[in-house]
Amino acid sequence: MGGTGMGAPSSTPSYGSGSGKAIGIGIGAAVAGAGVLYLVEHHRGSINGCVRQAANDRLSLVDSKNGEAYSLVLGSADVKAGDQVKLSGKKAKDAEGNSTFEVRKVEKDFGACR
Repeated sequence: MGGTGMGAPSSTPSYGSGSGKAIGIGIGAAVAGAGVLYLVEHHRGSINGCVRQAANDRLSLVDSKNGEAYSLVLGSADVKAGDQVKLSGKKAKDAEGNSTFEVRKVEKDFGACR
């Protein structure tokens, strides 16, 4: 009685500490990649300001964050002069070197300019 046998083998697999470390590194890299993608997509091309009618019958906006003036290039976005808006899109330069903003989307319409 009271033998010193090995007993029944365990049915749960044993993973070494190296596997856990690799999984942790993989998860960390995925989270970091998602964070970088979020920053690039959400802050790369957005401007805030009041939309004005420019002299050339185009719309313009002065970014309230940095004071830079942009000539707006409208796609399907509904932007009207006199509106305070946050726009997402792409910053560029025209042939003369003036700043333009290709509007992709109206992120927020704050109503009439103040």
